[in-house]
Amino acid sequence: MKNKLFCAILLSLVITAVPALPVCFGGRASGGEGDGDAAYIPEAGIADETALSAEPYKVLDTATGKVLIVPVREYVIGAVCAEMPANFETEALKAQAVAAHTYAERQRILAAREPRGELCGADFSNDTSKYQGYFTEEKIREYFGENYDEYYGRISSAADEVLSCVITYEDEPIIAAFHSMSSGMTESAENAWGAAVDYLVPVDSSQDTKAPKYEEQVRIGRDELRDRLEATFDGVELGDDMEKWLAAAEISDSGTVLTARVGDRTATGAEVREALGLRSADFDVRYDDGQAVITTRGFGHGVGMSQYGANAMASAGSTWREIIAHYYPNCSITETGS
Repeated sequence: MKNKLFCAILLSLVITAVPALPVCFGGRASGGEGDGDAAYIPEAGIADETALSAEPYKVLDTATGKVLIVPVREYVIGAVCAEMPANFETEALKAQAVAAHTYAERQRILAAREPRGELCGADFSNDTSKYQGYFTEEKIREYFGENYDEYYGRISSAADEVLSCVITYEDEPIIAAFHSMSSGMTESAENAWGAAVDYLVPVDSSQDTKAPKYEEQVRIGRDELRDRLEATFDGVELGDDMEKWLAAAEISDSGTVLTARVGDRTATGAEVREALGLRSADFDVRYDDGQAVITTRGFGHGVGMSQYGANAMASAGSTWREIIAHYYPNCSITETGS
């Protein structure tokens, strides 16, 4: 138990804010794609302290400073609109809705247990650098434009079918981490964030390799590469040989660069990803004509549910329950009474 609590405390420090970043590949009208998930693990269990609820969420609007009272249904629909393309398969949309609901329930319980002053009494905010994406009705209409009726109808219908469901582990809402696409196998929380979580472990997601922009290549010139690395890694010594500035070192079985050589020091793949604005920490580097050529695979931190993987499973006939069971093994579906 002490080891579990230690890991929980450690992970809470590492992933207090793992952003859910909406990105649109298929055009503005087709919806967003989540790059991650906000997550926080308390020191001890939370299930006995605050029961799952159908009460509205309190969402801090960072633009106005007002706390919005958002019904569960409205929030879940708005989160799916922000985080997954609306033209994805219905069962994938349902899985995303359950993950979004689970995320919100966990944050509500945590906010009640350990209030944060910056939230002004809210459960979470609409700041996507800290919490999962959420679109208001007005934003959804603006985002989908002329496709509003079709896309909102698809997402709201999917959400309505699973609105009472959240994912739990040992009677607590899970850290419902998700990402756009893995590199072919999802990553463990331990490799990504430094502490193990029983249900955030590597699973096969090989269909991701067929997703749009699965493999991307960027070229970064000498001066730009030096500037970015020096800005991120204060005091780093790069030397004159550009080919010794950056190289992957230790790589996980899922393909994530765990450590990389950056000049005279060692960094994590996640640090390099942030420094260079890469799509994932699954990357390799080669040098060509004074440029670093960096190839990435997948998009996002790779932990939990792959959205493209979920869509591929749905296309092959899997239900949302099967998708959840695959990406969050050993978890249960619990009814909230919504």
